[in-house]
Amino acid sequence: MSTEAPKPVRRMTAPQIAARKGGDPIVSLTSYHAHTAAIVDKYADFILVGDSLGMVMHGMETTVGVPMELMIMHGRAVVRGTQRALIVVDMPFGSYEESPNMAFRNAATIMKETQCGAVKLEGGTRMAETIHFLTQRGIPVMAHIGLTPQSSHTLGGFKTQGRDEDSWPLHIEDAQAVAEAGAFAVVVEGVVEPLADKITAAVDIPTIGIGASANCDGQILVLEDMLGLNARPPKFVKVYGNLAAEIENSVKAYAAEVRDRSFPTDDQVYKTKAPSA
Repeated sequence: MSTEAPKPVRRMTAPQIAARKGGDPIVSLTSYHAHTAAIVDKYADFILVGDSLGMVMHGMETTVGVPMELMIMHGRAVVRGTQRALIVVDMPFGSYEESPNMAFRNAATIMKETQCGAVKLEGGTRMAETIHFLTQRGIPVMAHIGLTPQSSHTLGGFKTQGRDEDSWPLHIEDAQAVAEAGAFAVVVEGVVEPLADKITAAVDIPTIGIGASANCDGQILVLEDMLGLNARPPKFVKVYGNLAAEIENSVKAYAAEVRDRSFPTDDQVYKTKAPSA
């Protein structure tokens, strides 16, 4: 019988994701808790601890109000619950825009406190200098262009980008700028399909689509959206489960059994030991 120890599981790294450009599609989902992350970890190449957690977990209207502390707390949980996927943590609004130095301090804090493998920040050309500054100092950066939720107030809401073909050169320029600055991948969100295809062809780093195109190098969705926990998911979400109904049915059954005293049964309570003869 072999006594060889099992090989340790190695996490996916940012360079490995970058090397997937034009190769096998990259699978990604968001996660904010250790227990869901452990499930996603079996199938995803990278897991994003997205600032969408502010809306999904904490009832915020936008992601703008999410603080660093919240990202770090959820980032730690996801890292603890996983073994193989690259963990990417969003830098929240206000933590990186002021200057490259500020961005480095906060990115370093996120990586040290969570032990994640990369950070993600929003913005194209305007953030290229910051991305370059970070990557030159050992911080792997995933970029995010197109519909950038942290800029929803200036965009006038969560609006699809690229409907006007005259705007396409600016979006392509954003993608090229972050790629040249050193980002290892770029999320392309909420853009019309032909523009997403052009962006994918224009850069030598993987594009991760969300509301973009099947021709992107990978795809990402918010886990709760694709599981059916959001009553009004965005158009680009395919719902793969109906957990909202399952949870409600389970809670309804539990409440009924408590009220009619059929729960707990003997199987769920502790008994004293039988007296000795």
